Amino acid sequence: MSPVDPVTPRHGPLERARRSAPGVAATDAAKRGLRLVGLATADLRPGPDLLVIGAKRGGTTSLWRYLSEHPGVLPTFPRAQQIKGTYFFDEEWHRGSRWYRSHFPTTATRRLAARRLGHPTVAFEASPYYLFHPLAPERARLVVPDALVVAVLRDPVERAFSHWKERRNHTEELGFAEALAAEEVRTRGEEARLAADPLATSLAHRHQTYVAQGCYAPMLERWFSAYGRERVLVAASEELYADPQAFCDQITDRLGLPRHPLRSVDPWNAEPSADMDPEVRAGLVERLTPHIEATEAVLGRSLPWARAERDHHST
Repeated sequence: MSPVDPVTPRHGPLERARRSAPGVAATDAAKRGLRLVGLATADLRPGPDLLVIGAKRGGTTSLWRYLSEHPGVLPTFPRAQQIKGTYFFDEEWHRGSRWYRSHFPTTATRRLAARRLGHPTVAFEASPYYLFHPLAPERARLVVPDALVVAVLRDPVERAFSHWKERRNHTEELGFAEALAAEEVRTRGEEARLAADPLATSLAHRHQTYVAQGCYAPMLERWFSAYGRERVLVAASEELYADPQAFCDQITDRLGLPRHPLRSVDPWNAEPSADMDPEVRAGLVERLTPHIEATEAVLGRSLPWARAERDHHST
């Protein structure tokens, strides 16, 4: 399905007021106040039952939207400021577990909703950097050891290009081929620095790892080691988009929720289409084919990625 250009909305008086400097200040103050309420009641707020951990540009936003339609999947706190993910286990660890729990519904809210619905309720978040961050699996196991973990992996060749296109709209100044060539120098030593310093963050590790974030095998091994394979559900994003309802049913079945029909199966947060240079693509396929094969070995199954290109490369 081809993404379409969004229509720029015409903002009315209320929206213009909200976007004004006083409006933004008032909104920020309200957010801080509500977070203080969440912190004050953190002991009454269990952690999430489900973590969607990535991959970046792999369909995390779409899966979050699909699952959020389920009446038994409760919104984060506060409801009026819904967030996809907290980034606690990667970049916000210093805030502490009370801050993390402040984002989720209270036990009383869960019980009231379950009584109204007649079935269990769950809470979740989706933070796509969790899959790649070296400390996220062990941190998550310490805080939410019983959560179901879901990873959605995209063809790493296409993922790298989509990642670059998304960053090109923000902080990336280099063209795609140049960014790939610069990746090793830009990111050298960053993972080791993150692993050594629990308070460290890295823009380069998060945003400039176009190839490295598609080398899934070591990331999956870390999550399997932390949670056990039985608690980590892995799918290819191509499989998710081929049948979103079936994949959401698989997740809700695991969570003990009744199945719920999706209102829409359109993808969310898609980047506009563009053609990758054939020579750049061929080079990426060559670099990433061993990592695709390593991922298939870890999972014990084949994956629907660059099959024709890989077969051509092997002949």
